[in-house]
Amino acid sequence: MGPVLIVMAVFGYYDYFKWLLAVSFATDLVDGNLARRFHVDSKGGAKLDSIADDLTVAAAITGMFLFKHEFALEQLPFLIALLILFMIQTIYSLFAYKRLTSYHTYLAKTAAILQGSFFILFFLLPSPIYLLFYAAVFITGIELIEETIMIYYIPKWQTDVKGLYWVLKNRK
Repeated sequence: MGPVLIVMAVFGYYDYFKWLLAVSFATDLVDGNLARRFHVDSKGGAKLDSIADDLTVAAAITGMFLFKHEFALEQLPFLIALLILFMIQTIYSLFAYKRLTSYHTYLAKTAAILQGSFFILFFLLPSPIYLLFYAAVFITGIELIEETIMIYYIPKWQTDVKGLYWVLKNRK
């Protein structure tokens, strides 16, 4: 839904945008669980899920800048910091694996829940919940750092890694 959301934001369809964004984040919350429960999960699906997640967040940020630009400009240093961490992690992953990571760590899942919760409420409520925004920024930043470090310790691309603790524990 990411590209559709971006088109809606660019053309100013705020009401459609906010509801479709909420649906997108809500379905992201359950799709991986359903795939695992019904044994239809795959490495390809994990890759697509990661790309879809990134596109949905990109669409939400696009909507933030287009629909609520005062908040976006006020929080620009945090958004730039996350963008830099994301770019470092992405470039390192492409260099190391020739593809994006799809670790789906506990921190990544926590960050996704915080991001989704923040963006859904951000577009549905009259004013932003700053504490939720800062929690999402902090956990997302830590998650991006964790994944960047994990690339160093995981020589071959893989999915569904619990986190850096488990990677280091298994090395011993």
